[in-house]
Amino acid sequence: VNRRTVRKLDAILLPFLALLFLLNSLDKSNIGNAETAGFTFDTGLSRKDVNTSMAVFFFVFVLLQPVGAALGRRYGMQRYVPTCMSLWGLTTILHIFVRKRWHLILLRVMIATLESGFYPTTVSYMSLFYTKYEFAVRLGFFYGMTAVSGVVGGILSWGIFSEFPGHDNDDDHGWKSWEVLFLIEGCMTMTVALIGFLWLPRSADSAWFLNPEERTWAEARMRQDTISSHEAKSAMHEDPIHEEPFEEVELDPDEPADSGTGGINSVVSAMSVTADSGLSRQDILSAVFSYKIWYLLICNILSAIPATAFGVLLPILVKELSPSLKLSPAASNLLSAPPFAFGAIVLFIFTAWSDRSRTRIVPILSGLVLLLAGLAMTVLSPVNNYWLRYVSLCVLLSGSFIASPLTVAWLANNTPEQGKRAILLGINGWGNLAGVFMQILFTPKDKDRGYIRSFTILLVCSLASFVGFVFFRILLLRENRFRDNVLRGWSEEEKEREQLLGDVPARDHFGHRLAKRCGILAFASRLGLEDGRRGDEKLTFRY
Repeated sequence: VNRRTVRKLDAILLPFLALLFLLNSLDKSNIGNAETAGFTFDTGLSRKDVNTSMAVFFFVFVLLQPVGAALGRRYGMQRYVPTCMSLWGLTTILHIFVRKRWHLILLRVMIATLESGFYPTTVSYMSLFYTKYEFAVRLGFFYGMTAVSGVVGGILSWGIFSEFPGHDNDDDHGWKSWEVLFLIEGCMTMTVALIGFLWLPRSADSAWFLNPEERTWAEARMRQDTISSHEAKSAMHEDPIHEEPFEEVELDPDEPADSGTGGINSVVSAMSVTADSGLSRQDILSAVFSYKIWYLLICNILSAIPATAFGVLLPILVKELSPSLKLSPAASNLLSAPPFAFGAIVLFIFTAWSDRSRTRIVPILSGLVLLLAGLAMTVLSPVNNYWLRYVSLCVLLSGSFIASPLTVAWLANNTPEQGKRAILLGINGWGNLAGVFMQILFTPKDKDRGYIRSFTILLVCSLASFVGFVFFRILLLRENRFRDNVLRGWSEEEKEREQLLGDVPARDHFGHRLAKRCGILAFASRLGLEDGRRGDEKLTFRY
């Protein structure tokens, strides 16, 4: 029954979620495709106006991510996401009527507002259906739609731009190619969003595509995964040699969901672990005052700049980096597809490797090495050697999409409370601040020099992210060792109480003492954060 349930989730739920993200990515990046077909020429705008609109988009998008995540958790995936998608699909179509700078900025702000809660809400929702050791490869397939959207967007734009006139056509009354692009992509989004109201279940026990036995098991296996995770990580305290902080423990699908769990099972069983809604003040405050999310956010921003930049600008850069080839809009969009295809394929390979090895840090660092190699090749390649730089972009894109989804997988796997998990993923979404830096780095004035300065800055940022992830692993190892040392002095009764309630007296960790000395804990208490440790804060939990 476990295999049958997972197969149905993989065949019915996961592809639809991936389709939603594909459309989300297309509507976010189609402005870059439209620009290659004379969008600014036809509307009387400039390339600078497009850059400004994208910078404003990412600023609003980033600012509202935690708010969108909270709303998504409050109202549930099944209602919130299809509603937002329907509205941003309509807004995409309205780009046809852009004639002034403020028109474009207003529409991009509207799309940013509506899209802000999509990613954290959808990823949090997906984590309710897949166990820890199943999650990363599914997340890789889902997140890979960012790269696939580049392929689809490039091919779709090539097809449209080949059939419809560009800005150099004398017919002022027919449809422009970029207008057709916005119309088709907007209609696609609205159609799929309306289907989403009927397709998406609110929880595993209400999934229309599962029979009663499968619904019961889908709920039970997630409950068992939560319980088994607590037990396995507690057992790790007896094995100080076992120090990989990103490691996960495989669940035995044949083990009864209530076996040997005592009081823990009664606590977990009292709630649906796959419900798509529910949020408390403690969830919000616990997430906001977690140092790990802010540390990871910095690493995420630094590593996400290339993926964010090229997700929008690659069709433009392909055209601008090869002026001697005089590429048509259709050709430049078609040539942008292979680098994204490489990115999608490598991402899937790395996330599958991550799940099989049950580790996150090594695939993240390996992906960053690939990214650094591509950036170094791009910087060192002669500006006039177009094809060598194009190959460098393929290598670069291959490593660009790996760190972000595996960071999300780590957060989801190490945050037992669904409400806190949703807020953490929303804060982590601030990594899209990289999109604001993208507009600062890739400006038209650097075009003649092949954007060497821009690629060099990206190289430095990616290297800093690599170092940051190495130190993050060290921080987790130190915290795990601290918890090991504390637990060695506890009785079995104290360990069980800590696992259930998180209130056993213990000496403070260095980070906790520092937060207390700086007044952070007192401030959190005034805001309403209750005493006691919750979820991953419990000393029986091991990262």
